[in-house]
Formats: sequence, structure tokens, C-alpha cells
Amino acid sequence: MFRLKFRNNSITKIFKRYYNSEKRTNPQDSIRNIGILAHIDAGKTTTTERMLFYSGKTRNLGEVHHGTTVTDYLDQERERGITICSSAVTFMWKDHRINLLDTPGHIDFTMEVEQSLGAVDGCVVILDSSAGVEAQTVTVWNQSDRYELPKIIFANKMDRADADFEGCVEDVRRKLHECPIPLQFPFKSDGKLKGIIDLLTMKKVTWDVKNQGQSYKVEDIRDNKEMKEKRLEIVDKLSGIDDQLAEKIIVENSLETISLDVLLNSLRRQTIRRKIVPMFLGSAYKNTGVQLLMDNIINFLPAPNDRNQVYDCFDDNFVGTVFKVTHDKQRGALSLVRIFRGEIKKGARITTSNGKGENIQKIYEPLADEYKEIDSIGAGNVCAFAGLKSTKTGDVLVSSASSLKNAQSKLEKNSASEHSTFSLEPNIPDAVYFCSIEPPSVAYQTALDNALEQIQREDPSLRVKYDETTLQTVLGGMGELHLEIIKSRLLTEYKIDADLGPLQIAYKETIEDEITNSIRCEKEIAGNKQLVEIGMTLDVKQPDEKEIFRLDNSPEASEILTPIRPKYIQLVKKAAISALDRGPKIGGEVINVKIKLNNLVIGRGTADAFIMSAATQCVQKILLQGNSRLLEPMMSIQIIVPSEKVSPVLADLGRRRAQILNVSIRGENNRVIDIIAPLAELTGYSSIVRTITSGTASMSMQPHGYNLLSISEQESAIRRAQGLE
Repeated sequence: MFRLKFRNNSITKIFKRYYNSEKRTNPQDSIRNIGILAHIDAGKTTTTERMLFYSGKTRNLGEVHHGTTVTDYLDQERERGITICSSAVTFMWKDHRINLLDTPGHIDFTMEVEQSLGAVDGCVVILDSSAGVEAQTVTVWNQSDRYELPKIIFANKMDRADADFEGCVEDVRRKLHECPIPLQFPFKSDGKLKGIIDLLTMKKVTWDVKNQGQSYKVEDIRDNKEMKEKRLEIVDKLSGIDDQLAEKIIVENSLETISLDVLLNSLRRQTIRRKIVPMFLGSAYKNTGVQLLMDNIINFLPAPNDRNQVYDCFDDNFVGTVFKVTHDKQRGALSLVRIFRGEIKKGARITTSNGKGENIQKIYEPLADEYKEIDSIGAGNVCAFAGLKSTKTGDVLVSSASSLKNAQSKLEKNSASEHSTFSLEPNIPDAVYFCSIEPPSVAYQTALDNALEQIQREDPSLRVKYDETTLQTVLGGMGELHLEIIKSRLLTEYKIDADLGPLQIAYKETIEDEITNSIRCEKEIAGNKQLVEIGMTLDVKQPDEKEIFRLDNSPEASEILTPIRPKYIQLVKKAAISALDRGPKIGGEVINVKIKLNNLVIGRGTADAFIMSAATQCVQKILLQGNSRLLEPMMSIQIIVPSEKVSPVLADLGRRRAQILNVSIRGENNRVIDIIAPLAELTGYSSIVRTITSGTASMSMQPHGYNLLSISEQESAIRRAQGLE
């Protein structure tokens, strides 16, 4: 039985860690950097609030529906009850420092997830146990896989009558293609969640609902035959993955005599190697299971020194990366930094990866939008730097330029390393909508430009550009909600009541056939004759081809191109690729195209700018000559709807050029409809589907690539883009 000691209406635990594992001596062993990932409304923020409360970081439980949570601090987040910006919080749990990043679940803010993943060492993926693995769960799971992050799963909302933990386990196996290891089991009475059975320690844990789940009771259930069988299943399954455990079983000739420490160490090894995914359960809103989840974050997710060996080449010199930039009204721009090696003190001078020197005026320990000033911070931690003027997401910060140069030299010599860069620059998704933006008056233009620059520094998925054709500033975003939030932030944070033009679909363009052409540009500028003759071929690029630009290797072309200075080839390459940013139909980006340089003649004394201009004109001429086509963005949609409302939903989808992939059963009365549909047909669709189903349906939507438009649809799209429809 655990001994609990109450102090000031909170718990101080005076027992050892819930689990014991191998002894570790590195100072970073007591640090965990984790991200909270989930589908929208699965309970990420509620779980984070409970962690802060039970760790003693906060005195009161914040609630999403009351707008009192720590991590959802923006006005827009509290009004809508959703997370928009990722937030960093730091708290202590059982002598361990946990740096946690709470991320959004809405697809429009997937950039916030992408930025956070480069700063953490592991993830807690939260499932709604009544819904299992949902569409956005798959998206964030795949994002974390690109960073090779170990994960554990918390099946939340187990207090619901339709909660299905075993269904969640099966979903993880079937939809995520992972090996789930359920280490807990729900204890229910009269259909209600009463507690949690820990299959490793064979303990039943029940929480005291009268004091917000701060205390809990632990009972021994080693005599329960059903639970013993489940525990043996875990040992048996794990032995097929972990050789050390298998050898131990062979030596002892029994599954039942494997000690808890041996089993825990085996689980930790295989979790960090991403061979298994431990699964836990509870109900954050009902204050059940969160303390055990924090125990298991410590037990199974990696410490900083379990990963990030690529930074060993810095030795003990400081190196960190900026994973997010935010703006505080009092403190100005704050760069959130993950420190990988060394220690840094406030007032220190550092160098960024772009070669600029910066002074760290102050260092803060973050708690969402609150910051505690500290004097220094060491390797393995997350913090905020004030005073960095030019940093952006993905920048590497080092103690000196020579330190970075030496580290890169060591890395290049290490042929076994799979890494050639230290940058954590995120993968920025393409915008799917765009619209014009104008200030309320000319007097606000400079203020609007500055505000958009700040917001874009915080959110790289927001595209801001000036269209020289329309003489307007154009915003590109991930969705309707994304652009709506930008407009709202401009008003609430910068006091600019900007006007947004009508939303336009971010069509792209491509070509269908190979096209070859050439151009000769000749002009006298300031008494100097400028001459460039250039020939190129544009062709369809196959999905497995990575190279966009190459030289013609035919004997005739090689004879012409070989004598050309590499500098001029690079100028032509840069200009030609840049020319694909704007297509001939409606100015959309040209994709799935490769460029071949066939001929290049440059007159003596020709300026670099003239060469680049000629290359751009050549590409544009070929695009105008060719049979270019529009590509429209497609969206993958999942709608959960009561059975009696399926027919009207399907009938409406039929009018939207939608492709119905699957209709499956969920629970007793719900159906899950999986669809792929053009974004052009889905403006305001979330409101429409709620109207059709009398508010009983829920839906999620995410990008699903691009498809060719038919000729008739293409003509209609061009007319809409020109404002004729």
C-alpha cells in the first residue's frame, strides 16, 4: 500500500518511484521532454491541466469549457475551446523535470505540431476511448514517426459508457500498424469506471473523487486469475521482441518468475527502439489515471541522453535549436529553444546558423504565456531566450562559429552518421486557401505589415506575399479557420481591423507533355551589351524523381554546356526553379515538372541579373506554349454520424464530387463515413453537415494531395479566380 501524506490540500508522495528501472547516473536522466499529440477534442489540454495540478505547479484545476486552462491562453482558444498554438510548460514529478509541449489537434494548425516535434524526445498520444484512432491521430502519428520519436498511448475518456479500451488497442494495431502493449486494464462496476488495474504490479488503483483525484488507494490483486493471464500474455509477447528478456525466460524456465524490474527494463528498451507502444488508460476530466500516466512518462519515454547522439560532436560546447518564436507584449520576441549540449547563462553571446551574433538578454522557464526568469540552463532542457532579433524556427544556436565549424567537420568524418545537418527546420505544409488582406486605412499599412511579419515568424505555415499583378498583400493558410484566427489576432493583439477578401482555392498547375523552346535576350544597358541565348525542355516529373533541374547530357548539348562556368549554371538553375512559382493559368505554383537545360550562350560582360531574367523568361515562354492544366487540392474527410442521418449526408456528398471510400460501424448507432472530396466543394462544410444532421455529426478534414481538374471544371475555376463567377 502506498503511503500518502497530505499538505495544504495537495499530495506529497514519500514513496519511491512507482517503478524501478536500471540505475542511471547522467544528470539528463531526470529530464523528460515530451509532446502531447491527439485528434481534436481527445483531451490533450485537460490531461495537461491535471499534470500541472497534481505536480503542484498550479493550485486549481483549469477547465477547457470554462476558459481557465493554463496552456490555452489566447482569447481565440478560450472562446472556441480548442488549442491553436502549442504551449510549453515545465513541472517536477518525483524528482524528474518534465518539459511538456501541448499541441493543437486541428489540422489547420498542424504547423504547431511540426514545430514542437523537433524539440521533444518522446510523445504521449491521447485517444478518445469511445472513438479510437481518428483521422488526425493518424496524421500526428506519422508526423512523429518522421522524427523517430518513441510513443506511449493514453486512452482517455474511459468514464464514458461507450468507451472501449480493447477496441482502441485493436485500432492501434490495425490503423497505425504498431505493436500495442496494454499495461493497464479498466476496473468497472455497474458500467462505470471505478479504477485501473496495473497488470505489471498486479495492483488495483482507485481514486478519491471527493478531493479532485489527489489521493488514491492501491490494492493487491495477485490472486486474480484473469489478470494473471493478461500479465503472462504481456511477458510472452514481449519475449518475442526482446532477446534479453527471452534469454532470462529460458534461464528461469518460466514466464511467471520474471521480476518486475526485468520486465520494466525490457519494456523501456523496446519502447525507445520503437518496437512497441505501451498503452495506458484513464479519464483526465474525471481525475482518474493521470498520476500513473506521469509515472509511465518517466518509466518508458527516453531521457535526452538516450537520443540526440548527433550532437556529441559539440562535446560540452553549447548548442541548441529554436523550435518556435512567439511574441510577448512585455518581453518582445521570445525564442523557444531546445538545448542539446552545454550550459548557457543570461547575457551570453551566441552565434546563429546563419552566421549572425546574438545576445541572450534573459532566460525564462516557460509556463505557457507566463515566464519565470532564471540565470542559466543546461543540456536536455527547454527554455525561452529573450533578445534574439533574427532567429527563426529551425535555427541552430551555438557558442561560437568555430564551435559549429568543428562540429560539422567531426560529423562529416563520421561516415556512420546518417545526419549531415543539425537543423530542426520543420516541414512547412502547402497553403490550401488564400485571400487578399487590406488595412482599414492607408495609415495602418505599415502596422499591418509589421504585425503580419511577427505572426509569420511565429507561424511559418502562414504565407504572406505581395502580388505585383493585383498590387495586394495576399495571405495563404491551411484552412478557413486558420485565416479567420489570423484576422482575429490582428484585431485583438495588434488593434488592426483588417479586411480579408473572399477565400480562394490554392490551385496548382502542371504540364501534360514534354515541351522544348529557346529564347534570345539582347539589350544594351549603360553602354554594356547584354546577351543571353538559352534553350530548355520542360517535362513531367515522375513521383520517384527528386531532381528538378539537370543538364542535357547528349553529346551536342554537353559540348556547349561543359565550358560554361558553374556559377552561371547555378544562376540559371535558381531562376528557372523560381519561375515555377507562378503558372500561366491563374498564377498557381507549377508542380510535378522537371527542367532540362539544353543550350546556354552568355555574352562577355553580361550581368548576373540579366542571365537570371532570361532563364525566367524562357521557362515562362515554355509554360505559355504548353498544354498546362490546373490541379485542385483534395481533402480526406471522416464524418461520424448517427445511422438515421447517413442517407442525407451521402446525398449531399454526391453533389460535391465526393468519392465515398467506406462506411463503417462505430458503436451501437453511429456510422463512420470516409470520403475524398475537392476542397472547392467544401467551403463552410463543417457547418453544413451539422445542419443536415441537426448537430449530431462530427467531422475532421485533412489534405489529400492534388488531382487534375476536368476541362469544364478548369474553365470554371479560372473564371472564379478572375472574379467572373
